[in-house]
Amino acid sequence: MESESLVRIGEMARRSGVSVRALRYYEDQGLLQSERSSSGQRYYPARAADTVRFLQDMYAAGLTSRNIAVLLPCLDTGHSTEEQRRMLRRERDRIHDQVSRLRAALRRLDQIIELAERGSDSSATGGTARPS
Repeated sequence: MESESLVRIGEMARRSGVSVRALRYYEDQGLLQSERSSSGQRYYPARAADTVRFLQDMYAAGLTSRNIAVLLPCLDTGHSTEEQRRMLRRERDRIHDQVSRLRAALRRLDQIIELAERGSDSSATGGTARPS
């Protein structure tokens, strides 16, 4: 084991911004692999932090472990099957729809904040706020 290119699980958790428990979960799901020392300690390649951040992004976007597992070989090889591409397009479209809904919610929140701030400004000066 090359110690300069491999890091312990705690260090990988720190580098990637996830818990040790999350790293173990990713391994259980077949999404991440570690090497084991003779005493059973987990060691990860330093570059695995990028993979972990990718996993976090995909989970945050709502992908399942199964779909993420389908994606990983595409990342490694740069090649995909038609079935993989269909799944990628489906997920992209789902995320795009979700982003559109979130943007609409953000606009509504901005409107509410603007109205509330105008109301606060008016009440401080004795006036009343009216929506425009």
